[in-house]
Amino acid sequence: MDRPSIWDRAMQFCSPPPSLARPQTPPEPRPTVSIRSQTAVVHLEYEPTQPPPVPGPGWTRFVCISDTHSRMVYVPPGDVLLHSGDLTAVGTYADFQRTMEWICDLPHRTKIIIAGNHDLPLDHHDDWYNKNYHRWHELSKQNIGLVQDLIQGRKATKSGVVYLEDESYEFRARPDGRKWTVYGSPWSPYFHNWAFNYERGEEAEKLMAALPKTDILLTHTPPHDIMDKTVGNERVGCEALAARLPELRPRLHVFGHIHEDHGALVREWPAPALSEAATDPKSAAAEGAEGAEHSPKAEQTVFVNAANWPMGARAIRRGGLRVPFGEAPFQPVIVDLLDDA
Repeated sequence: MDRPSIWDRAMQFCSPPPSLARPQTPPEPRPTVSIRSQTAVVHLEYEPTQPPPVPGPGWTRFVCISDTHSRMVYVPPGDVLLHSGDLTAVGTYADFQRTMEWICDLPHRTKIIIAGNHDLPLDHHDDWYNKNYHRWHELSKQNIGLVQDLIQGRKATKSGVVYLEDESYEFRARPDGRKWTVYGSPWSPYFHNWAFNYERGEEAEKLMAALPKTDILLTHTPPHDIMDKTVGNERVGCEALAARLPELRPRLHVFGHIHEDHGALVREWPAPALSEAATDPKSAAAEGAEGAEHSPKAEQTVFVNAANWPMGARAIRRGGLRVPFGEAPFQPVIVDLLDDA
């Protein structure tokens, strides 16, 4: 199956957005679909107005979203909101304004966001936007300074928004909670020269070599072979990113980009003395099971493809109806992490 052209992709995200208001009618009730380990609980499908409770004191709740493309998602409360890029449709000022008004109004104390390949004016590397804006914004080049102010200005900062672009950040989700570290990277492998694209191979390896050890890793691209399968049955995640993960071993890795492979899994890493051949994941997928057993002492990473734009076979419900935007099985993913793991 041929991959869509740049124009097909652009037009797909240009339909008029819904109202700025938070969705008035929450998604329909759903049975809870969860993954559980000793140090993490992941909820992929749940009753949106009554999400499952936090396991207990000493846990931090992260709510993961991505690829919202200027649309609003019904987001459950939590300690930390994580957005893994494609905040907008095609990066206009109006796109960013809609998105940031919505994000700033969400109740999460800390809101950490990165860009994606659709967030065009934010890519200033090698003067990329100034060289390429006419491909999308021929009639009106966007004011980069005004866009930057929406994501990093006074209102965003006051609302707890932190924008990361190849940088780290430390925070406490609660005044009495532990300190968390997070690193955010907006890049993804080359696709028709959209924003924050890089070539596979040497350029990818150089970018990924800069990733530090961190508790939480936000990337726009998925790693290769982890929730990166397209509707054309291709694995398009980043090989260089996947190669770094056995060393980095973040507690939580959130990404998006490949809408149709939304989901989560828990990978249990081998002890350092074990061979590299023992690094196959032990995972529990969102197939209605309550989860899998994991060793309480082993290092684990929760991987989340948080893309909320319904796409692929799961975007069509029984009877041929399309899944509403951001509803199951494309809901925001709730991840509860034990602080002292």
